[in-house]
Amino acid sequence: MENSKTYIVRYGEVALKGMNKPYFERMLIERIRKVLRKYEGIQVKREDGLVVIHTREDLAESAVIEGVSKVFGVDSISPAIEVESDIEAIGKAAVDFMMDLIETRGVKTFKVEAKRSDKNFPIESPQIAKQIGAKILKDCKVLSVDVHNPDRRIFIHVRRERTFIFGHKISAFGGLPLGTNGKGLVLLSGGIDSPVAAFMMAKRGMLIEAVHFHSYPYTSERAWEKVQDLGRILTAYCGKIKIHSVNLLPIQEQIIQKCPEDETTLLIRRFMMKIGERIALDTGCLMLITGENLGQVASQTAEAIVVTDEAVHLPVLRPLIAFNKADIVKKAQDIGTYETSILPYEDCCTVFLPKHPKTKPKLNAIMQSEGYLNWQALIQDALDRKETVVIYPED
Repeated sequence: MENSKTYIVRYGEVALKGMNKPYFERMLIERIRKVLRKYEGIQVKREDGLVVIHTREDLAESAVIEGVSKVFGVDSISPAIEVESDIEAIGKAAVDFMMDLIETRGVKTFKVEAKRSDKNFPIESPQIAKQIGAKILKDCKVLSVDVHNPDRRIFIHVRRERTFIFGHKISAFGGLPLGTNGKGLVLLSGGIDSPVAAFMMAKRGMLIEAVHFHSYPYTSERAWEKVQDLGRILTAYCGKIKIHSVNLLPIQEQIIQKCPEDETTLLIRRFMMKIGERIALDTGCLMLITGENLGQVASQTAEAIVVTDEAVHLPVLRPLIAFNKADIVKKAQDIGTYETSILPYEDCCTVFLPKHPKTKPKLNAIMQSEGYLNWQALIQDALDRKETVVIYPED
């Protein structure tokens, strides 16, 4: 493709999928095309273990790299130069590449690293690096070789029909392409943990849908807007997200009136799971996802989690279960949700908190208390009044 820029995209786990590899590669290419579809003149092709992207010359590198690096399944991306797989052509292009770096970046030292994918190419990888390095030294008088700590590495990837020359690899998130592992429903609060849990399951190839519980008017409209803002951030990684909004206040009021105070948190949590399961079954979600972390709060002890899980039949995934809070905060900062998550707007979990929540509940006792409630009618009423929004990725 003349008058274009070239990018090479590497994928990690996708390459290990054996007989299913073509399927995962197709899904990866589909996702890359989707994030770049707003630009004209884009070509995305699979080529023997790589994805090669061609764009118009005037499209900024930053736009391509920012979009593609957020596609799950992508391990790294590099802007590259394409040349014929001929040692003379490779040498000339490598010199031009380094001359540009001398002028624009003030590079003084370099190292050549070569890889020969085409075993019919007559020169082996170490000799390719040696010959190209010698050509650069001859034609770029200001440069010297530093094999330990160079200002810039130049990578030569020799393939059957052409060779790619590039200077760096921009790391991406890896994982598996969206849509290769079903769909899950995340219980999305306005806090730090649940958006990270959604991100991590999407990274494993799972499409994400969400349910958010509120206690309006005890919780504000701004709290609901905050959750939608979190969803909007996640769409950069997860694609469009459907969020179901459920008012939990009538259920909370019934629990407060009829059940022991120290069981309030667990009973509310069980209702969340039951409602979440109903929504999941109606929307084709295979499992529930939460941001729970073992021992972080009273409702997240081992005993409490057992009691919570008994409320539903669907599997409950907790990708953050063994993380410490610092790890979760770091991940939230990396994906861009942290600053929104810490905005001081209340959520339903902070309403009617008991002074001394039960940390080692007994299932029989919890189910006895639940028997004081017309829980089926309460759940149906909550579902009848739920609202749903669909949030699309921003261009």
